[in-house]
Amino acid sequence: MSQKRKVAILGATGAVGQRYIQLLQGHPWFEIEVLAASERSAGKKYKEACNWVMESELPKEIGNMTIADANVEAVEKAGDVDFIFTSLPGDLAGPVEEQFAALYPVFSKASAHRMEKDVPLIIPEVNPDHLQLIPIQQKNRGWKGFISTDPNCSTIQMAITLKPLMQFGLSQVMVTTMQALSGAGYPGVPSLDILDNVVPYIGKEEEKMESESNKILGVFDGKTVKNASFAVSASCNRVHVKDGHLESIYVKLEKKPSVAQVEEAFSNFKGEPQKLKLPSAPENPIVVRKEANRPQPRFDRDAGNGMSVTVGRIRSDPILTMKYMCLGHNTIRGAAGGGILSAEFAVAKGLA
Repeated sequence: MSQKRKVAILGATGAVGQRYIQLLQGHPWFEIEVLAASERSAGKKYKEACNWVMESELPKEIGNMTIADANVEAVEKAGDVDFIFTSLPGDLAGPVEEQFAALYPVFSKASAHRMEKDVPLIIPEVNPDHLQLIPIQQKNRGWKGFISTDPNCSTIQMAITLKPLMQFGLSQVMVTTMQALSGAGYPGVPSLDILDNVVPYIGKEEEKMESESNKILGVFDGKTVKNASFAVSASCNRVHVKDGHLESIYVKLEKKPSVAQVEEAFSNFKGEPQKLKLPSAPENPIVVRKEANRPQPRFDRDAGNGMSVTVGRIRSDPILTMKYMCLGHNTIRGAAGGGILSAEFAVAKGLA
């Protein structure tokens, strides 16, 4: 790429916005042009408005950038950008993203538009053809830009592992999640609620896992996405882990593959990002661990620079067909890293 694309990050002071900043340092295709946030942060230096919670140091040049208000006029005044990353809260994201999408490609981590019929819900390895919704969306809405959404963090890692199982006739999925604290943002869950405890409820999480998976794994027929027909039952829990969602997944398959065949399906799975060698694409989207006690968040969440999903404890199930454990880094593959990969894929396809 001869010239880097200039990007704006909306919601730049939040935990996901910070992860975008961290991951975009030294990116070969993209550079940060504008940081935008709420009115109370606008006009301040980033280092003054942001409580930086990433493991790495806040880059000096980022700290000295002035934050713009998260509206089209303010962002255009602050810099000349090619597209938008947004990690705004869901209740704010809807109308703001639409205003930007009239003019720019928008890559959204918010839930506001995920289930709309002309909006792609993208995992580039899983459903790359769903990006063909973009010209349909632009025609429907009269936009120069578009909105492309990324799924819920717990849905992303599950859907990546379900894709290679569809060859065996996937008909039912049951999942229990053990989700990291960082998934709640910062400061997140109060310490006295989570210490010595597991919280067996995360608002709207189960509904997202149950509905988004069918859209992601559905078939684009040239006009719209026809949802997949398998049933998903989810139970979501918050646990005392900083990063990395662990999921226990049970699947019913029409065919009866062996454990070795399922391991092979996982190990061999690759998608267009790997073929295109996109900068953020892991060599192996799914890493198979054969140890009896893996995957574990502390040891496996950074696989593939946080972009690989790790599976283990693959075994036959006496009630359904197969069961396995699945681990993903919820703020990298499940959030900012997934958004960056979606943008890389759209650029590679000439859409952004």
